Amino acid sequence: MIVRDAGGAWQVVLQPEHAELSEEVAQAWAHVGPRHESVILASRRHDDGWATWERSPMVDGEGKPVSFLDVHVPAHLAFYRAGIAAITDEDAYAGLLVSMHGAGIYQQRYGADPGLNLTRAPEAQKLVDAFVVEQEGSFSERMAEAGVDDELRLADYHRLQWADRFSLAFCLREWDEPGEPFELGEFRFEPVAPWRARVSPWPFTTPELACALVRRLVPKRAWSQSEFREAFFGLPAERVEIGLVE
Repeated sequence: MIVRDAGGAWQVVLQPEHAELSEEVAQAWAHVGPRHESVILASRRHDDGWATWERSPMVDGEGKPVSFLDVHVPAHLAFYRAGIAAITDEDAYAGLLVSMHGAGIYQQRYGADPGLNLTRAPEAQKLVDAFVVEQEGSFSERMAEAGVDDELRLADYHRLQWADRFSLAFCLREWDEPGEPFELGEFRFEPVAPWRARVSPWPFTTPELACALVRRLVPKRAWSQSEFREAFFGLPAERVEIGLVE
């Protein structure tokens, strides 16, 4: 779950719903490589492993929904391995990209996102290190199976990261009212209206991109685990229309 304090409520976006927005971004991305269909698939499925955890989403000791950066790391490593394996069965190259993404979560996207940290990773550092070594050790074999070279897989990995990060920008920030411009790596976002932003340099094939985010607004209270599990999926899922303009 991606959790944001929305004042009187917590905005919660489930990982597969965040990934649907990532897919829309990837589909519209300009300057793509020859295997972009696999990038789109990886964008749609890169967080599939979370579906197991999100069948019974958790709250912390204060009764707040647990966000993805605060998850128990051994569980995260286990379900992410399962997600990588399932995606690889469908598309070997998409599986390579998601394997890179999984390892990159613990490597700050290989230096591209220094602020990315799972808060509980130090508690399981040996397991984290083993997971990264395991995934990185599979890259050469995965590349051979997929028939790609280092140049392409690195370029497509970064395309996947941008699809992920553009989606997260709408999951983690306040968009119900226009806000201040902000930088996301090489891109500048200028909110011009609720859920609408100007992006430069423009990375898409069309002069405007319309997409959507599914979210739930959870009443702000101290939830017990059982109460939250029972109540969460009864909350209405709201589809918010997003506009990106040049």
